[in-house]
Amino acid sequence: MARLGAKARAQLPDSAFAYIDSQGRRRLPIHDAAHVRNALSRFSQVAFEDEAARDRARSRLLRASKKHGIMPIGFISAQLQPRLKLPTGHVTFLLTDIEDSTGLLTRLGDRYSALLADIRRLVRDAVRHAEGHVVDARGDEVLAVFEHASAALEAALTIQRASRGRDWPEASTVRLRIGLHGGRPELTQTGYVGLSVHAAARICFAAHGGQIVMSGAVRHELGDALADGVRLRSLGVWQFRGLPEPLAMFQADAPDAPTDFPPLRSALGLSS
Repeated sequence: MARLGAKARAQLPDSAFAYIDSQGRRRLPIHDAAHVRNALSRFSQVAFEDEAARDRARSRLLRASKKHGIMPIGFISAQLQPRLKLPTGHVTFLLTDIEDSTGLLTRLGDRYSALLADIRRLVRDAVRHAEGHVVDARGDEVLAVFEHASAALEAALTIQRASRGRDWPEASTVRLRIGLHGGRPELTQTGYVGLSVHAAARICFAAHGGQIVMSGAVRHELGDALADGVRLRSLGVWQFRGLPEPLAMFQADAPDAPTDFPPLRSALGLSS
């Protein structure tokens, strides 16, 4: 394969690369058959910003392979292996979302993509430190999974602590909503499928920026396994849109963190 020089590389359009990160850096050229084969062999060595970026790059690379008549059987098999390493059985989901992301985008303009990448790194680092797995990242949301509820709560506390201590661009206030829920979803080749995934999303979106909320299932699994100073406060029973049964909800309160929030959003309180 002929080496791609800087001048020739600069003349290629963005569509000639499988991966373009949030800073505009272009990786894995796929403009001819030789470079497609090289990209297939090097794909696993690239440090993608998140799973969504990996998925987009994978799709571009597979389309380029088809265009050049390359059958990437080994590549496809290798890409399916990480899914097999995700935990099965009873797991705990953690979902984060940015409060008022539209307002942030309006204020920051082109700089919002860099802020979003910074937030995703913050979340990803906390998840990995707690031995969890980032499953998906789409738009302003990040979904992670843990074998144990205590690890999910540890990651949630770390995320909120780190976001409060960060100096954001233009003195912007960045607040993350975090929801925790447990269940027994099905793990397929494309990710987790089940009501517990949808419930985790409903719980996250009902929270307010800076808040950590969890279902009774997570609270039950946690038991007394709490870090020093962390308390779990009952928020009552709530009915979420699309879920068949109401859920008992709890809030995680940590030292030196906000604890006073309005009632949950997008849900109907049934008792306190």
